Amino acid sequence: MTLPRSVADVLSTHTLFEVECIDRMYLNVYVPGLQYAPGLVAYVHRQLGLPVASTAPLARITDRFAAAVHRFADTRHIPWVDFVKGQRKDDVMHEHLRQFTAPEGVVFIGRAQERTPLFRTEKRRDAAGKSYPWIVKSTGIFNHYYFYCVDADFGPFFLKFCSYFPYNAKLCINGHHWAQRQAARAGLGFTALDNAFAAVDDPAALQAICDRLTDPRIDALLRKWLAILPDPFTDADRDAGYRYDLSVLQAEFSLTQMLDAPVSGRVFFEQVIRDNLDVGRPDQVTRSSTAG
Repeated sequence: MTLPRSVADVLSTHTLFEVECIDRMYLNVYVPGLQYAPGLVAYVHRQLGLPVASTAPLARITDRFAAAVHRFADTRHIPWVDFVKGQRKDDVMHEHLRQFTAPEGVVFIGRAQERTPLFRTEKRRDAAGKSYPWIVKSTGIFNHYYFYCVDADFGPFFLKFCSYFPYNAKLCINGHHWAQRQAARAGLGFTALDNAFAAVDDPAALQAICDRLTDPRIDALLRKWLAILPDPFTDADRDAGYRYDLSVLQAEFSLTQMLDAPVSGRVFFEQVIRDNLDVGRPDQVTRSSTAG
């Protein structure tokens, strides 16, 4: 075996296969028309039929949503977890997953108090001294409900709802889990890691699978589970256009490069470290100029 001498040598002559895939993705789930004060005012007037724009009536929706979440957990015998400060939610998920045998479903529901942006009503006075309500953006600490689930296509994921208006949510998925399930269905042999592939029979076929994880598939996952889980919005709200949308909050992409031998990996990392020892050192920064 010829030992590689540089990073380029490792990647060009000692890589058995490489696969690019979406790794973890964290997405905003929100109703676009309710992210600003005039949209809230319109909701209060049109959907709730109230003449005065105030956030006070929204408490009834919050109570209704909270009751629906508890009822959902009780009737389906879903475990309930109140997270405590410093507790790793992923660890709790792994514990419950070991006992979860269904092909898909809600593994458990977690509750945590977290700070979130919201709207508040404050009193203001006009030129005549008469008071009137005014809606402003603020922040507050409210309950958030974590629905930790397993999907037949995506595997483990979670959907987190804020319990207070406008009931924004977050969706977290793992692209490798999706790709692994699609590869297994296609009969493609592979050895899985948590966020990568250790071996694969047909790298080109696996790459084609990874490339199929597009936004319509992620959107379909959201729509599927919104229809299953408790929803703070009513059918009338959705008919009026108050529907959740998606945007990317954070995305991680993975490039798996499997090397032919441990020594190739050692050469790779040692050379990368050696080439970057002076990164960030002010005395190593030089200035170049071009005379015109």
